[in-house]
Amino acid sequence: MASDGTINQALNFMKWHGAGNDFVIIDSRGKDALMNRELAAGLGDRNRGVGFDQLAEIRSSDAADIDLDFWNADGSRAGACGNATRCVARYMMDATGKSALTIRTARGVLEARADGDQVSVNMGTPQLSWDEVPLSKEVDPAHLPLDGDPVAVGMGNPHCVFFVDDAEAVDVALIGPRIEHDPLFPDATNVEFAEVRSRDDIRMRVWERGTGITLACGSGACATAVAAHQRGLTDKRVRMELDGGWLTLDWRDDGVWMTGPTAFVYRGQLTPAFLKAL
Repeated sequence: MASDGTINQALNFMKWHGAGNDFVIIDSRGKDALMNRELAAGLGDRNRGVGFDQLAEIRSSDAADIDLDFWNADGSRAGACGNATRCVARYMMDATGKSALTIRTARGVLEARADGDQVSVNMGTPQLSWDEVPLSKEVDPAHLPLDGDPVAVGMGNPHCVFFVDDAEAVDVALIGPRIEHDPLFPDATNVEFAEVRSRDDIRMRVWERGTGITLACGSGACATAVAAHQRGLTDKRVRMELDGGWLTLDWRDDGVWMTGPTAFVYRGQLTPAFLKAL
């Protein structure tokens, strides 16, 4: 990186996805953090950049095996990203031969482990009070004063979960951005639409804060599982069908464990000319 903060050499990256939730991953261990709002937004542009739902930057850690920072496609920061965490965990476990590791995020230190051909991560204890989510005023997070009687859950980022009769019939593109920027959410919010099909089976679709409609959302799946159990609709362990595949959620005493697939798609290199133009 040049003294003025610009990147003057090619930058390597990886593309991964977890249940269709796609990520750019940059390994910055042993270096200064590279990412900023402009660079993240440039890479997130699916026409002029690479395109992703979130970007994860791996950094060296003095408190865990690695540190991990998240960015949304619009260049804003994300406090948590469960599927990206699982993808990074698989990358690190393949590189080191470990079957478990710790990852420090803004959410805290998370535990990840191999689970056969899938990866599990403990996304931590859900945040259930209005000020933890956070909400802009003191209301009951289990019954928000919004049409549809949604539930607010924090998983290191805010979520607003609606229970619907038919998830396929929901106009996510219309309702999602409206709720994302509702004044009740001072930091904006992710928005989930969940159809409970049985005590252990949920169909969910999602609008992600700072990104839009995505095929899956790990923290959103965790929040949905928590909200469904709070409402008495499901047990604490559920399978969840998202647009891009299946995840398993298990709300335990130590947090919400999420298990699902990961896929390494390709490696790439961003040219100095592209980076200079951002």
